[in-house]
Amino acid sequence: MGAQDRDLTRMLQQGDLDGEVLGLVYDELRDLARRRMAGERAQHTLQATALVHEAYVRLVRDRDMQWRDRRHFFGAAAEAMRRVLVDHARRVQSEKRGGDRARLEITLGGLAREDDPELLLALDDALTALEAEDPRSAEVARLRFFAGLSVEDVSQALDVAPRTVARDWAFARARLTQLLAPED
Repeated sequence: MGAQDRDLTRMLQQGDLDGEVLGLVYDELRDLARRRMAGERAQHTLQATALVHEAYVRLVRDRDMQWRDRRHFFGAAAEAMRRVLVDHARRVQSEKRGGDRARLEITLGGLAREDDPELLLALDDALTALEAEDPRSAEVARLRFFAGLSVEDVSQALDVAPRTVARDWAFARARLTQLLAPED
């Protein structure tokens, strides 16, 4: 762990989420948001900068949060970005479709890059169900889908072996495919 990571961990553990912490994490958060937003349609109304800011506001809003370390913070940041995107998709869907959701036959290939709010909401529901069954696989899937992290990056973020991440990722993809399959 580098000096900057130790400084960040110390500040997080002290609950010090002021501008200094933002300065330490902003570039990484922007990179996460850019990777996530790169797959969105060109006319998407939510930009990477807005995604970072909204996610950060959600993170600092909870003053009672006890941050363990850098990994905990970035995991929460990925989750906050996911929630921002899901909330945005819900608003768009509500406006465009009258709030009615229909299950669609979809595949996981490119699912996280889809610009259809219904698909994003279906993925969010499936991730919630997966989390109840296997929390680590769900976390791997969130980091891969919504933060755009590679297997190696997820391995570092979760402090587990890349083979473990690959196994969890394979399970998550298979289980999400089952959960997203249309009901007969």
